[in-house]
Amino acid sequence: MPAEHTYDYAIIRVVPRVDRGEQINVGVILSCEALDFLDARIELDEGLLRAIDPSVDLEAVRANLAVIPAVCKGGPEAGPIGSLPSRGRFRWLVAPRSTIIQPSEVHTGKTSDPAACLEHLMDRIVRR
Repeated sequence: MPAEHTYDYAIIRVVPRVDRGEQINVGVILSCEALDFLDARIELDEGLLRAIDPSVDLEAVRANLAVIPAVCKGGPEAGPIGSLPSRGRFRWLVAPRSTIIQPSEVHTGKTSDPAACLEHLMDRIVRR
């Protein structure tokens, strides 16, 4: 049986009107430090988002969400944050924000396959 490792994850939410508190889950960021794994999946249901706020700037939301997987990958394309170790990038990504795109609190679990775990979390939390 493969060894299990602790992982941390956060849900990525879009909150188009912070004053109303309505939100949709659009992705998951998962970090497994023992395996130097950091990745995110983003799937934006644009119809649902428009139902919550017909005036939302979808182009801006898409552009800002695209930053998350880039930061997970790291490197120069991710800007100055991209040079941090994966754990530092994870902490930056999950820092509390009061903007349209917000991470949840960090949750913890155990897995032997972080990539499969990320897909499982997407199925449970984001996909309809």
